[in-house]
Amino acid sequence: MAKRYFYQIKIYHFSTTAQENRLDNYLSTAYLPALHRAGIESVGVFKPIVDASKPQGEKLIYVLIPFSSKNAWFELDAKLVKDQDYQLAGAEYLAAAHNDPPYSRIETILLNAFEKSPEPNLPVLTTTKKDRVYELRSYESPTEKLAANKIRMFNTGDEIGLFKRLGFNAVFYGEVVAGSTMPNLMYMTTFNDRADRNKHWEAFGKDAQWKTLSALPEYQKNVSKNISLFLYPTDYSDI
Repeated sequence: MAKRYFYQIKIYHFSTTAQENRLDNYLSTAYLPALHRAGIESVGVFKPIVDASKPQGEKLIYVLIPFSSKNAWFELDAKLVKDQDYQLAGAEYLAAAHNDPPYSRIETILLNAFEKSPEPNLPVLTTTKKDRVYELRSYESPTEKLAANKIRMFNTGDEIGLFKRLGFNAVFYGEVVAGSTMPNLMYMTTFNDRADRNKHWEAFGKDAQWKTLSALPEYQKNVSKNISLFLYPTDYSDI
């Protein structure tokens, strides 16, 4: 069986275009190359798909980092300190003044990969990155026991297999072990565009396997809140 991965989602909160440009430059020229040198081949960088008709609040950049083990996550910062190329390329970001920071805050979510999907997957899509829709979903549960029940629904109940059969191009499935909305799980599915996304979810809702699985008594009332975030990958994202 493949080794189960450990994921970090870093969320950069910022407010200005200048900060966004500095973050893009840091991530593309310093951080991602350093992660690659540290043995992390595929790092995802995503931005929210903005609805122009709605007022915009704080801006966000999501960075998905797949670690082959928990130790790899614990060891990363020490590797970055010793990486002189990273220190040089990221100097403008790393040495930012107190009154001119490149972000307002950094949020971190840590996740264990699901048993039935132990490794990240690169999506197979045909559109350009700017047209793609990546859907990051969070399923919150009322209690830890019910959160474990929902995870069993994905593993033992084979909800993961259903997503795979219907071609949802899932990047990862993970149990949140540190984050602000626990207990919850998160996963990311990917589509060529919004129409492709809607077509897939329509097929999912009509699928006989889903209708049977969702009606089973043992899997009732295990989700109290479902949040979907629509993202697109930056041009320098590996995923």
